Formats: sequence, structure tokens, C-alpha cells
Amino acid sequence: MTARPSRGVDDAGGTTPRRHHRVLVVGGGNGGLSLAGRLRRAGIDDIAVVEPRSHHLYQPLFSHIAGGTARAGQARRPQDEVIPRGVTWIHDSATGVRPSEHAVELGSGALVTYEQLVLAPGIRRDWARVPGLEEAIGTPTVTSHYEYDLAQKTSRLLRDLRAGTVVFTQPDGPASCAGAAQKPMYLACDYWRRIGVLDDIRVVLVLPTPTMFGIPLIDDELARKTAEYGIEVRFSSELAAVDAASSSVTIRSADGVDEQLHYDVLNVVPVQRAPEWIAASGLSAPHDESDQVDVDPRRLQHRHHPDIWALGDAASAAGSKSGGALRRQTKVVAQNVLAVLDGRDPSAVYDGYSVAPFTVSRGTVVFAEFDDRLRPKPTIPFWTGLARERRLTWLFDRHILPWIYWHLITQGRA
Repeated sequence: MTARPSRGVDDAGGTTPRRHHRVLVVGGGNGGLSLAGRLRRAGIDDIAVVEPRSHHLYQPLFSHIAGGTARAGQARRPQDEVIPRGVTWIHDSATGVRPSEHAVELGSGALVTYEQLVLAPGIRRDWARVPGLEEAIGTPTVTSHYEYDLAQKTSRLLRDLRAGTVVFTQPDGPASCAGAAQKPMYLACDYWRRIGVLDDIRVVLVLPTPTMFGIPLIDDELARKTAEYGIEVRFSSELAAVDAASSSVTIRSADGVDEQLHYDVLNVVPVQRAPEWIAASGLSAPHDESDQVDVDPRRLQHRHHPDIWALGDAASAAGSKSGGALRRQTKVVAQNVLAVLDGRDPSAVYDGYSVAPFTVSRGTVVFAEFDDRLRPKPTIPFWTGLARERRLTWLFDRHILPWIYWHLITQGRA
């Protein structure tokens, strides 16, 4: 692999069995790069990021790709172009942590020791959790916009459909930007309405929650849009099984009642869990089925290993998992790591803030900002009206935020 030397690329091919970095970050996604960039800008000059992928993906655009309002290439860039300057990229995968040795195991067999470790590995899709889904995802009419390649498949399926039944699902439990499960559905409905086929398409949304989201103002806005598009919502329900041979799904309600439903297109957001090596390394809480890193939900410091921190989808932080939550979390972890490196006690706390922009048409967004108790927490104080369906928030979500992400967030500047 070739990369610009100024970004400190290292292919960790096992020639050096053990190496050391003052701060080691596992995960070169949104949170990991932003955190590394913040620490580098604060003067820490020995930071390494472990990331196996050669290309960096901007996941918030996956919904737009699936809904036909963004090109796939706009969500993908070479990893070496987004690594913050002065930060070493270890082009390898993490396979385990040895807390007693202050070391991370790599897929190449090498070990990397650390003074402070930040875990931001993201979350994995547990396709096998729903019977039949793992086999069905490879069939022509089953897809998921939570994967880069499958988001493009979703786009083709929704674009070409003219009649039939489409089922969208959202999983129970921790999920990356859980509300994003609904976004391509609204984009597709608006498209079908514009070309005059919406009345010939049955749209079913399967939600694990008793309301559309959990905040009355947002619930009202989303309920208005589902009624406008004629979407059938199965509240307090989950995808229980998929039978690709008969193109049918089993939807199970909270009271245990099963419904069999035929589909012409099935777009699934799978159950999600942290990487398996986190639990295998003894870093998750006992009996936590999601395998998340067991951190203090406010300080984001591991409960038993004070030199280990976590943020993002794999952390047991307070609040909903989103890019907006990551912005607050990276600031907190950066401040606390800097304090510890300087010999001070960590004091920064995460307030549980998160955000969920719902693209409810091909030109408007319902913008939800909230805390870990689902109370409105607007960035602009007292402007709760930002949660109303607006063209302004569409422009921000679709055009301004991606620019901010590629140029500022990945470099620790925002």
C-alpha cells in the first residue's frame, strides 16, 4: 500500500512484533479520526490510529444514496486522505486488548502498547440474529442501506419499483443512528408520489418502539408524514424471521403475536453489536448482549481500566448513537485524556446530547436534537421550532454537513 509519508502510514506487517504509542486509537471512522485530530492539535505528538479499511466511509450519506439523493462516490474517500496530519495510521485490524499489558493485539500478529487507549471501532451487523436474514441478504429483493454496497442496491430496488409491497425494518437494541432506518423510506415515498405510483405500493415500517421516535413534537411530525404517504406502521414490533424462498417475513409484536407478510422489496437494518473482541478482552459489562465497552456513561472512561476510553457506537455511553453525539463525546474524551497525560484528574462529562435528522421528503428534514432522556436539547436555545419539517435543515443535512465532515470533523476541527 502506498500513502503519503507526512501522514505516518505504517502497514504493521509483523516485522516489529511490539511497538509503543503514547495514545493509541482503535478505529479510523468518524469518532476515532476526530479524537486523534483534536489530540494532535492540542500538542500530543505520538498518536496512532488502527484502521484496516483502505477507504473511509461517511455513513450519514448512505440513506441519501439509498433514497436516490446522493451518489455513492460522495460518501467514500481514500483513508490516507482523511488521516489527520501528524497522526500515524496503522493499516491493520484490532483483534483484542490485553489491559494488564497495556497492549492491543493486531490481525498481523503484532502488539501495540499504549499509555492511553481510546476505543472507537464502530459496531458490527449481526445478520445471523434474525433467522433467515443472513441467507436472504444475498437475494435480489432483500437489501440494507446500512452497508455501502447494499445502499446502492437499495437505491436501484426502490427506484425501479412500480407496484407491490415494501417492508422497512428498524431493530431493537443499540444501533448506529437508529432513526436512519426511516430515511430512505420517506425519500422513496416522495419519489413514488412524484412519478405517480405511490398508490400502487404498500409501504410497511416495523418499529420496536411504541411511537415513531419518543419525543412528542418529533412523533407528531413523523406521524403526519407517514399518514401523508399512507405508510403502515407496526409499532412495538420486530423482524422475527425472513423466508427468502417465499419472499415473506415474520413480524412479531411485543405481545408475541406473529404476522406473516409478503414483500417485493425488503430493506433491513440488522441487529447491531460491538466487535466480538471487546467482550473477549473482558472490556464489556457482564450480561451485556451488545458487547459494548463498559465505560462511565459521562466521563467515557472504562470502569475498571482507567487508561482505556471509548466513544461512539461501541461505547456504553448515555444517549442515542449518532454523529452529533460523537461531536460531544470526542470533545469530552480529548479533554479527559489530555488531563490524564498532564497528571490531572479527568473532569469533562458528556451530557447525553444526540441528534437525528429525518429526511422526510426529497427536500425537507425533521431535525431532532435531544438528550439521553429524550428531552429536546436544541443547539440554538429556545428554538424548538427547528424540529419542524423545514427546507433549511435539508440543505444543512445534505449539503453543508458533508463538507464540514470531510474538511473539519475528520481533522478534529469541529
